Amino acid sequence: MSTLIFVVFVAFSCSWAASVDVHGAFLECLSGEFRNYTSISSLIYTPTNSSYSSILEFSIRNPRFMSGSIPKPLVIITPSTSHKSLMSSTVLEKMTCKSGLEVAAMTLRKTAWVEAGATLGTLYYRIAEKSPTLAFPAGECPTVGIGGYLSGGGYGGLFRKYGLGADNVIDARIIDVNGRILDRESMGEDLFWAIRGGGGGTFGVILAWKVQLVDVPERVTVFTIHRTLEQNAIQLVHRWQYIAHRFDPNLFVRVLLTKVNSSHDEGKMTVRASFLSLFLGGIDTLLPLMQESFPELHLVREDCIEMRWIQTVLYFAGFPIESREVLLNRTQPNLRYFKGKSDYVQTPIPERGLKGIWRRLSQPNSAETEIFLTPYGGRMDEISESAIHILTGLSPREAYVNYRDLDIGVNNIEGETSYEQASIWGMKYFKNNFDRLVQVKTMIDPSNFFKNEQSIPPSWIAKEEI
Repeated sequence: MSTLIFVVFVAFSCSWAASVDVHGAFLECLSGEFRNYTSISSLIYTPTNSSYSSILEFSIRNPRFMSGSIPKPLVIITPSTSHKSLMSSTVLEKMTCKSGLEVAAMTLRKTAWVEAGATLGTLYYRIAEKSPTLAFPAGECPTVGIGGYLSGGGYGGLFRKYGLGADNVIDARIIDVNGRILDRESMGEDLFWAIRGGGGGTFGVILAWKVQLVDVPERVTVFTIHRTLEQNAIQLVHRWQYIAHRFDPNLFVRVLLTKVNSSHDEGKMTVRASFLSLFLGGIDTLLPLMQESFPELHLVREDCIEMRWIQTVLYFAGFPIESREVLLNRTQPNLRYFKGKSDYVQTPIPERGLKGIWRRLSQPNSAETEIFLTPYGGRMDEISESAIHILTGLSPREAYVNYRDLDIGVNNIEGETSYEQASIWGMKYFKNNFDRLVQVKTMIDPSNFFKNEQSIPPSWIAKEEI
């Protein structure tokens, strides 16, 4: 049996306020659904249970959700693999549920079934258990849940070579609004397309993903090079913008901008550009490649470290590279809370624009601000705009759906949301793919049961508004 690693939030009342009647009715319904209710009662938590708070807060990463003003679930159910029928029945009773377990099984032919609540760290760990030359192209934050991550597309250090995480999903299991558990064949290609990048919580409850693993060398190379304003950081970042997307697909170099203490003027602050790289190959191959592609950075052998791919996950997450077991920990030490925003730019930022960014980062209220600059190109240039949703024509004020940004527009909290209102944020995430997502939503969930602040509306709402 798989180990339980995530909770299932269920039984919010329709008004998002606690209701004793709804609570009681739900438990009564649940006991009626299962003859052996006693065997599952230990999996059920209500606000009267002493363990309720610890279960609720176990995976909360945003302190906003701990606020007393945020609605809390009336019932929490924590099913294991043997209770999948429980998850289906809750949907049949029109109770919202989100579920997930650890990686269920590794299969042959370089594929893996990953259940929705598994973290990226768990997935990486389990892959490394099986092979040092297999990987999965996803992100570098090990506590991110795989269910939502792939629902939003998913980019990371391997995407210039292999595309997004969602590009490497080959099957899925989802519970639809009618309580059916569907796989790729039974859900159809339109819905399968929509759930791989269309955002979570719109089309149903993802139970599991079947992912295609990818090949990596036994030894890969990483480097981190820091350059401050006094070390021509602006000129280096400016140059990087013109070339990073044209690098060999095996080479990924992103830039991190932060404010640090100046080594030249004691007591003063400066801005530092850190060039962070993952190369799918050895140092002897990387050095001449960088000399040809980006000689201005002056990369030398001493800057580079060869390691296994799984160790790069630990390296970029800030852990000792031999501490692999930390990837299984859902509650990482020194957790920071932050708000992330995304944007896409189509043309390089001029040097005067970079200087403006430097000035903003140098302000006293920007002490904790970090800016990541991530290049695309490689495999990403080969994928059609209609193949996945987040990476369409790249221009300012377009956003990545996994950095959910309510500042760009939201649905109505009460009542229905028109197509016109939803398209304000929808076009920024999905561009022309938004219309196709609306069509899929209309087909799979015409009653708009699965909805949130930025969920796709069915088309009939737009017609009524018109």
